[in-house]
Amino acid sequence: MKIKHVNVVVIGSGAGGGVVAKELAEAGLDVVLLERGRWVTPDQERKDDLRNQRTTVLGPSCGPDEDKEPRVFVDPEGREQIVWPADGAYNNNAACVGGGTVSYGAMAWRYMAQDFQMKSLYGVPAGSTLDDWPITYADLEPFYEKAENEIGVSGDVTPDPFKAPRRHPLPMPPLPDSRETQILKPAAQRLGWHPFYIPMLRNTVPYNGRPGCMRCRWCCGFVCECDAKNGTQNTVIRTALASGHCELRTHCIVAGITLDTKGRAKAVEYFDAQNHRQTQTADLVVVSGGAIESARLLLNSPSALFPQGLGNRFDWVGRNLQGHAYSGAFGLFDHDVYDDLGPGAEIAICDFNHGNPGLVGGMLLANEFCRLPYQVANMAPLGIPRWGKAHKDYMRTWFRRSIVIMGPSQEMPVFSSRVQVDPKVKDYWGIPVARLSGVDHPHNIELCKFASDKAELWLKEAGAIQVTRRQKTQSWLSAGQHQAGTCRMGNDPKTSVVDKHCKLHDVDNLFVVDASVHANNGGFNPVLTIMAVAYYASDYIKRAWPGGGLR
Repeated sequence: MKIKHVNVVVIGSGAGGGVVAKELAEAGLDVVLLERGRWVTPDQERKDDLRNQRTTVLGPSCGPDEDKEPRVFVDPEGREQIVWPADGAYNNNAACVGGGTVSYGAMAWRYMAQDFQMKSLYGVPAGSTLDDWPITYADLEPFYEKAENEIGVSGDVTPDPFKAPRRHPLPMPPLPDSRETQILKPAAQRLGWHPFYIPMLRNTVPYNGRPGCMRCRWCCGFVCECDAKNGTQNTVIRTALASGHCELRTHCIVAGITLDTKGRAKAVEYFDAQNHRQTQTADLVVVSGGAIESARLLLNSPSALFPQGLGNRFDWVGRNLQGHAYSGAFGLFDHDVYDDLGPGAEIAICDFNHGNPGLVGGMLLANEFCRLPYQVANMAPLGIPRWGKAHKDYMRTWFRRSIVIMGPSQEMPVFSSRVQVDPKVKDYWGIPVARLSGVDHPHNIELCKFASDKAELWLKEAGAIQVTRRQKTQSWLSAGQHQAGTCRMGNDPKTSVVDKHCKLHDVDNLFVVDASVHANNGGFNPVLTIMAVAYYASDYIKRAWPGGGLR
């Protein structure tokens, strides 16, 4: 049976694609939302401490399929290896309805105004491709606010004097103080810093028909069993489906995008749940697969007009792959500091995101999510054995007497850190897989040392009797945390992939809407910025649609 032509195909249902599908469906456009994974539920992805914390040897809890979707990883010495989702070198992407928003920690940061003007503020570090965004914070501010209200954000950023201007407070209050917050907040104030409550995509009170957080320890890396963690799967996608203008198709593996003779996107080729190849024609295509998979899809869509891949006329698709290195410190106290109240992460400072002498950018610092026992074991100071009575004694004594402070450091993008498609290795469906290579910029190590310095100072001021630094010490490919940058947004087609509205420079009806368009990744978790950009790009599409230029 022939598949009906639609107005829009959205590829990927995560932070970007879920928002776009909802916005365009509510505007009356007929939307097909393609997702390579499935709906996941808490009973399917039960609270397994060893499996659910991101990638482990037991496999990723929210996909992708462990035996169907390999990648090729090239280490800094040029050695190639085939890696699978359970391998850290895979740099995992979730594969389920809602993408990473199903199991994420849900920190909901707005970037600072300075983050959109990094080149203008700091210049370009040697060996970096650092650039300004073609849009400003002011352009995104109303869309940040829309994301906070429609998807739901709690917290209180009022005490943060470094935040970018905002018109209204967050729609939900923070949770009551945990014991860690009661210890860390006054310590930061004694240091002259400015602590505040982390903005979180998490209900603290009943909101939009769903309950508040029950404060269990299994949060970051887990599916929320009380539906209080706010992802696209339980907010905007539900709204899109309820509109009657959106059809969600799961277990759909997209192979490529085809163009017509005029160089416009005309169809998406994909394998359905029965592994049958299908063709979905559409007036408009939106790619929202994440920085690795979106770049892979464009590169896997060559044509006579674009022999090196869609949008890749100047070899920028897949370049500037970046993530976040987390650095900080682990402190031991002489009294119990852990009260077993989730999500754990609650208090933060932004005193060091910009204005650090000799450094480009900076980072937030915050207490971490609840540490599961195996995580505390991995943080043990040098000299603690990995097994036996001494190991057990350490865990019994210090599990409830430890605090971790960490933060994502602003990374300098590098042209040679990249996604390609491998010339030999294919996935289960015969599609060339992503090939990851390169190393991050050496300045990132300097930032990480600085972050650890401040985290150590904070813990000692709070009363820690022993502090172990946790910091990056060597360069490697950075894409495991918050991958971004591979389809950069910019005004110049020679140095970017999409324009300021997320439209491919060379294809008028093809958009990329996810973190791959970020010109830099900020010193923050990027998910709220992905959502804000998705609202922003959708607003442009809705305004341009009646004129017919996108069809």
